[in-house]
Amino acid sequence: MSERIRTFVAIELPPHVQRGLAQLQERLRRTRPPVRWVAPDKVHLTLNFLGEIPAEQVTGVGEATLRVAAQTVPFELEAAGVGIFPNPRRPRVVWVGLAGDLEALQALQADLTKALAALGLPPEDRPFSPHLTLGRVRPQARPEEARALGQEVSQMATPSLGRWRAEQVLVIRSDLRPEGPIYTPLRVAPFRE
Repeated sequence: MSERIRTFVAIELPPHVQRGLAQLQERLRRTRPPVRWVAPDKVHLTLNFLGEIPAEQVTGVGEATLRVAAQTVPFELEAAGVGIFPNPRRPRVVWVGLAGDLEALQALQADLTKALAALGLPPEDRPFSPHLTLGRVRPQARPEEARALGQEVSQMATPSLGRWRAEQVLVIRSDLRPEGPIYTPLRVAPFRE
């Protein structure tokens, strides 16, 4: 049986945006919410989560990603706003939204999905909703704790957490560990200038 590699395609965040995410997490931590926070240096803008794929498919994923990236012009993004999935009454994920050239981002994600589907990798079940995951509500959280978090987040005003120019995508390996995931870039795919 061949090795399987947990893989996704994403845009990395620059350090100043990671610092903005860390500051927002600190604001939210003050109320001691029942959340498992994602380390800011581990937050990515995930475009395509492929899950566990055969190791021999990784090369094809990298080549398809390179082809799509080579036809993509760099574009501006901004981390802005905070929210909850699925809703404030039953929060499961705390996220930061995105602004900027979302049309270019949507087009990139659609092109990647099409290129990966040609390799036999099915698209995700849900539509692409660009966001940055800040944290996940712990399964053992009491309902009233979760609702309090949802209410706080829904009333929170957040300034911009940073703008950046997206210039590449990465194919990333994700190894899950008890202390948190370890991400290893397998392929860097630069956009055309």
